Amino acid sequence: MDSSLLPSQSRVSLNHHLYAHAKVPDGLRHLILDIARATKYIHSAIRTTEAGLAGTINQFGEEQLQLDVLSNEMFERHLEESRLVATFVSEEQENVVELNLKAPYSVVFDPLDGSSLVDANFAIGSIVGIYSGNQVIGRKPREQVTALYVLYGPRTILVYGAGNGVHEFILNDVGEFILLRENLGVGDDAKNYSPGNLRAVTDTPFYRKAMNHWLDAKLTLRYSGCMVADIHHILSKGQGIFTNIGGSKYPEGKLRLAFECGPFAYLVTQAGGAASDGAISIMDRPIETVDQRTPLIIGSKNEVEKVAGILKNA
Repeated sequence: MDSSLLPSQSRVSLNHHLYAHAKVPDGLRHLILDIARATKYIHSAIRTTEAGLAGTINQFGEEQLQLDVLSNEMFERHLEESRLVATFVSEEQENVVELNLKAPYSVVFDPLDGSSLVDANFAIGSIVGIYSGNQVIGRKPREQVTALYVLYGPRTILVYGAGNGVHEFILNDVGEFILLRENLGVGDDAKNYSPGNLRAVTDTPFYRKAMNHWLDAKLTLRYSGCMVADIHHILSKGQGIFTNIGGSKYPEGKLRLAFECGPFAYLVTQAGGAASDGAISIMDRPIETVDQRTPLIIGSKNEVEKVAGILKNA
């Protein structure tokens, strides 16, 4: 092929990267691009839609914002129009949704993580995992064929992994995701910590012990309240640890396995990090129900092991 027809290194599109670098099957490539297109509409909606309540409740009893409902609709519309999705699981819906059981992929997603932070103008994001086949229940995060997230901040960033590294793209002024960095990596040792659900230290002695360990080790606190932003910080800086322990209020953990922890476990593990529930890898936890929760310890391997060890010895 004439090299003049190839995109320059300064402008490698998501489409070209999926085709030439990740070499994903065409169907999966088109599905990822359809999902990316949905996130562009969400990017626009965040800037133009009021952040007020929608007057509805999601499956977990949480009041939905207008942006929650709109973002879920954007995902659902693009997944249905792709004709490539057999089923999907969304944080905003109670059951597995069937689209076309003969289609090759199933998708799990949190359409807008951290949406309550919109009125404070903090960064928020979308989280996605893709499985082959028409079933998600009974699968393990290790079986994902792709995971990705989009961070809507000062810049809109898409990060994906499809078995060949973890790669970062930026949404440019003409609405195209362009390669920013390839092969993001997570080092073994952490300098930063992001402790989610910190109120659990009041009734969870091991979590308080972990907090004291970070303070004694003089790690730097980096926590925004948006899981997408906090884990992106780890991937962007190449080190760190994020935790979310449920405490007595959420004895099984607070975060959902299918569409929050599973996709991030896939990405951070591919980048050289680790993800644990304190006992086993998140990658090996079967998804038993749509609303299944889990504790999460994720980031630099050595720090994940230390915190999991504190949990085991509590």
